[in-house]
Amino acid sequence: MIERIDTGPRMSKIVKHNGVAYLCGQVGDGATVAEQTRDCLARVEALLEKAGSSPRQILQAIVWLADMKDFGEMNEVWDAWVPEGHAPARACGEARLARPDLKVEIIVTAACD
Repeated sequence: MIERIDTGPRMSKIVKHNGVAYLCGQVGDGATVAEQTRDCLARVEALLEKAGSSPRQILQAIVWLADMKDFGEMNEVWDAWVPEGHAPARACGEARLARPDLKVEIIVTAACD
């Protein structure tokens, strides 16, 4: 069974299937990559909770940066957020994001209840 949560005409914010939650890409507000990353991760946490999951259950994360020069600054926020001993498989790359003011987007897949 596939469960879609917060579904709109273009996408669902969460899709659950076989005990796995797939979150749509999350971006955040703020002027710096650190501010946007913090806000983005807060949004990820809210969606994980809604899906019956948590940061401890993240299986994979894909991080897109508008500019790889922000890699270190983003990682400082990421490293403080990820629960110790529960780091997911992760990839990070550079991409042109949907709007010029966006600096980071994070896509998460997690185990759920």
